[in-house]
Amino acid sequence: MNSIITIWKEHLKQLLSFYERKRGNIFSFYLLLFLYFIVINIICYWIAMYTAFPELTLGAAGVYYYKVQFPVGILGALFDSLSFFVTIFLIRHALSSKKDIQYIAHLLVDLIIAVLATFWVVFVFSFSGWLVNLVSYAPQVLADRNAEYQGLLFDAVSNPFDNMRNIYFGIVMGISAMIPTCIHIYMFLRACMHTLFRQPVTIKE
Repeated sequence: MNSIITIWKEHLKQLLSFYERKRGNIFSFYLLLFLYFIVINIICYWIAMYTAFPELTLGAAGVYYYKVQFPVGILGALFDSLSFFVTIFLIRHALSSKKDIQYIAHLLVDLIIAVLATFWVVFVFSFSGWLVNLVSYAPQVLADRNAEYQGLLFDAVSNPFDNMRNIYFGIVMGISAMIPTCIHIYMFLRACMHTLFRQPVTIKE
């Protein structure tokens, strides 16, 4: 197991080094990152809409959800871009940790971020709908919308088979927030493959 974590850490160190070399000015990078996540969130939004709720993309509902995409994209990008820097912070601390358990514990925080992203998606849709209705002169009570969406979330957890479309929609919308976790899983599996098949590891200075 120690050899797996050693290789895993080395790959992660190389990835962090690549990021730091290519990042450039932090403000320009953040702007580009934010715009990137806006695009990703809007793409995921429409993929989820067309595959889970195609009937809501037509007529008056289609116009409404067309408007919703903009606050959804912006608020989703806000969470994703900020969580990106949290992930970088955690990676730096993980790589400097002396014990394997500390290294793993740091990276497991990304799983917490992924869970928080689920609740953020619920809030984003509640707030986005409220904002669109407010601009359209059909104001609603935000607290009531939040309660409604929370009810949908709890219902999906307690009755998953009756809410497959909602669960699928949430998973697609959470793809961008899953990227760090997916990278960690990929690197862990890659380290396992190197260890199992004894492939040489190239260590870059």
